[in-house]
Amino acid sequence: MDIDFEYIHTNGVDLHVAVAGPEEGRLVILLHGFPEFWYSWRRQIRVLAEAGYRVVAPDQRGYNKSDKPAGVESYAIEILKEDVIGLIDYFNRDKAAIVGHDWGGAVGWHLASVNPERVRCFTAINMPHPGVFPEVIMTKPTQILKSAYMLFFQVPRLPEAIMSFKDYSSMEQALKVTSRKGTFSDKELGAYNIAWSKDNALKSMLNWYRAISHSIKSIDKKSKVEVPVKIIWGSSDQFLSQRLAEESLKYTRTQRVVWVNGATHWVHQEYPDFVNDQILKFLDEHK
Repeated sequence: MDIDFEYIHTNGVDLHVAVAGPEEGRLVILLHGFPEFWYSWRRQIRVLAEAGYRVVAPDQRGYNKSDKPAGVESYAIEILKEDVIGLIDYFNRDKAAIVGHDWGGAVGWHLASVNPERVRCFTAINMPHPGVFPEVIMTKPTQILKSAYMLFFQVPRLPEAIMSFKDYSSMEQALKVTSRKGTFSDKELGAYNIAWSKDNALKSMLNWYRAISHSIKSIDKKSKVEVPVKIIWGSSDQFLSQRLAEESLKYTRTQRVVWVNGATHWVHQEYPDFVNDQILKFLDEHK
């Protein structure tokens, strides 16, 4: 199954998008997180496409080959959500199944909350509902330590200088040490390095974090998400505690988290067969 690439204009930006699967298939949009790009779904795209789904995996704004608009406010979650709605419209669908990891999961949660009529179902992979962060941080101080990097990312210019030093070696090392051994090959890290090296990419990627103060105003912290939700979670995530996943259930009709023991934050790349099976079962249930 071939993967095609195109640029799609949506919400004022051009997004570089990987596309696979039959044109008439049910639309599935895969949203990557930090510090990745469409390539993070390399172990999912063909599997979902071969199952008959029309699979779309964008480089989200600020990443890799997609546009990188200036200004922190350009990366507020309400705007990021509108990018995805534009993709759904481009493919002439009323709604899509959304699968999101990390920041892509945050966008998915927001889209499912605010525009449920555009979401068939939502799979969150190692990303809690954004509304649970304040409560969990107040009751579980260890999460403050896990999230310390977010505070560092708020500093102007310094994170870019440190993270790009010696050809992004610290970023490559971070992926290696926070994942199961062998998850990222040298060739794969090389692909990430090329994406990070694009003009203004690192600054734009970090602006997703710097826009949190803008985004938090848009988060619905009271209402349940009415669309079907599945939460898949690597139990050894070094950034996000299991408590965040458990508390996220309060926002859904879902009864349990699908735990992947031994997996880290990068669960969909470490255990692709299991994760793909879980995604496909969920998609098939909500055609």
